[in-house]
Amino acid sequence: MVMSSPSDRDAAAYPIQSLFVPFPFVCFTLALATDMAFWQTGNLMWQNFSAWLLFAGLMMGSLAIPAGLMDLMRPRTRPLRPPLLSALLYLVILGLAFANNLIHAGDGWTAVVPYGLMLSAVTFVLCMVAATVSARKYARLAWRI
Repeated sequence: MVMSSPSDRDAAAYPIQSLFVPFPFVCFTLALATDMAFWQTGNLMWQNFSAWLLFAGLMMGSLAIPAGLMDLMRPRTRPLRPPLLSALLYLVILGLAFANNLIHAGDGWTAVVPYGLMLSAVTFVLCMVAATVSARKYARLAWRI
C-alpha cells in the first residue's frame, strides 16, 4: 500500500509552466546583451548570437504556452497560477520577441541597429515587469497576505 505524504501532494501541485518560463527570460536578456555588444563592436558574431538566443527563447516560450494551459486545467495549481496581467505580459513578450527575430533575420548593421536593439530593450523591460507582477503574487501567497 502506497501512502502519499504532504510533501508528495505539494510536489504534485507544482505548475508545469514553471519549468519553461525562465528560459525565454534568460534568452531575451542575453539577446539584449549581445545586441549591445554588436552595436559597440560591429562584429557579426554577436548578431548571430542574438538571432539564436531569440529563436531559443521563442521555442521555450512556445512550450510554456501549452504547459500553462495544462496548469489551468489542474485544480491543484490554482494558488500557484500567475496573475492574468503577467500571463498577458508573457504573450506580449513572445510577440515582441517574434517581431525582433524577424528583424534580426536581416543582414548586417541594419538587422540590429536601431530597431532590433530597441525591441530587445523593450522586451527586457517587459520581462522585468512580468517578473515583478508574478513575484508580488507569490510573495503574498507565501506570507498569506
